[in-house]
Amino acid sequence: MVKDRGMLMQIDNQPDTTPQRSIRWVFFGNEGLRAGWSILLFLLFAGLLATLLTAAFKHFAPPQIHKGQGLAPSYPLIIDGCMFGVAAISAFLVSRIEKRNPALYGIGPLSMHRVQQFAMGIVFGVTTLSLLMLALKLSGTFVIDGVLLHGMEIVQWGAAWACAFVVVALAEEFLMRGFLQYTLARGVAGIAKAMGHEGPVCQRIGFWVAAGFFSLLFGLMHGSNPGESPIGLISAGLIGLVFAYSLWRTGSLWWAIGFHAAWDWSESFLWGVPDSGGISQHRLLATHPQGSPLMSGGLTGPEGSLMVLPVALLVAAIIALTLKHEPGSPAEAASHPPL
Repeated sequence: MVKDRGMLMQIDNQPDTTPQRSIRWVFFGNEGLRAGWSILLFLLFAGLLATLLTAAFKHFAPPQIHKGQGLAPSYPLIIDGCMFGVAAISAFLVSRIEKRNPALYGIGPLSMHRVQQFAMGIVFGVTTLSLLMLALKLSGTFVIDGVLLHGMEIVQWGAAWACAFVVVALAEEFLMRGFLQYTLARGVAGIAKAMGHEGPVCQRIGFWVAAGFFSLLFGLMHGSNPGESPIGLISAGLIGLVFAYSLWRTGSLWWAIGFHAAWDWSESFLWGVPDSGGISQHRLLATHPQGSPLMSGGLTGPEGSLMVLPVALLVAAIIALTLKHEPGSPAEAASHPPL
């Protein structure tokens, strides 16, 4: 017993070799600044810039950006343009602190390859929305009352709305699937790794948890739109997840930006139907829904129709068939993680 007690005393007197974590560990991990702090910095920068812009609008902006019935193209150009500017500048500032390439956030230089993807997104956006409108027309739930624009008015307002919706798509895609998507995915992947998961699994978990969260948020954000419906909220969230799928395969937002802009343009200008409950000025066609709102979409527009759900699945299939896994994309990283 004396010998055992001596051994215990020797063990007790051994120096503590457990590594001590410094205050740096709270802020930095293996990949640099921790994701939570990065997101907090982004929100702080964005809040400051938004406050400055709001103050500037009060002094310099006209009291009304749009007038009359419906939405004018100047409104999204200004509001969404400012939103994109705030998000892009905030992300750039954080990237300088983190010493990361801002192209990781989905909007890099417009190479010919990215221009082609952007153009492909536009083609598929117009095509799939028009297929949806054709299905609504054939089912008797969509009625065309007449043509509102003629001659050069079609070109003038078509171009104005095209510019407006490209800005809308840039703002919404970058805000939902740009910096915040990348950073939250990085943070969740780090948590998954700490729980013992392998590298490829961590990449998948991180990306799709973040994509699911921001798609849900994207859908819920549409709840403030007048005339929005439960089906409209579900379809917005689902299409957000589909857009994330294009990011997963390419590592870029340009396909989604093209599709998003073309879908909104086709709804609001070409077919003249409500977009998430909002109707636009200077649209090409005068239309109205007919029959059950579950099928026609009612005041929400075609996104409130049950027919939009198979169209969203069709878009996912188009992405799977036309967009390959690219080097540097989340899909490629999940398949071949760096050693």
